[in-house]
Amino acid sequence: MHVVSESDRRTTRTPAGSMFGLAAPSQGSTEVSTWRVELGADSATPVHVIDREQVWMPLSGEFEIEAEGGTGCAGAGQAVIVPAGAIRRLRAAGGPAVALVAMAVGGKAMLPGGEDKIPLPWAE
Repeated sequence: MHVVSESDRRTTRTPAGSMFGLAAPSQGSTEVSTWRVELGADSATPVHVIDREQVWMPLSGEFEIEAEGGTGCAGAGQAVIVPAGAIRRLRAAGGPAVALVAMAVGGKAMLPGGEDKIPLPWAE
C-alpha cells in the first residue's frame, strides 16, 4: 500500500490551471494515474487529444466539456468519461472548478492533427 500526498515537485501550473499529481508510476502505481485539477473561473484547457481514456470527477464548481463534437456540463457527484483519441477542451463554467482525473498509465497529449506526443508530468 502507498499513501501519496500532493507535493510542489509533482505540481504543474499553467495559465489555465494547476495539476497536482497523485497516483502515478513514480509513486508506486502500475496501472492507473490520478491527479487533481484546479481551473480558475472561466479558464479552459487548450484543445488537445489524449491517447488514453480519461475519467473526470468534478469535486467543486462546474466543468463544460467539449469532446467528440458535443458539449456537456458536469459538477460534483458526476463523472465524465472522455474516450481515448477524442479532441477535447474543458472549461471552468461560471467560477473556479476542481476535479479528480484518472487514466491508465502512459498517457500522452497531442495537438489535434499532430503526431508529437507530449508527456503528462503529473501522471508519470
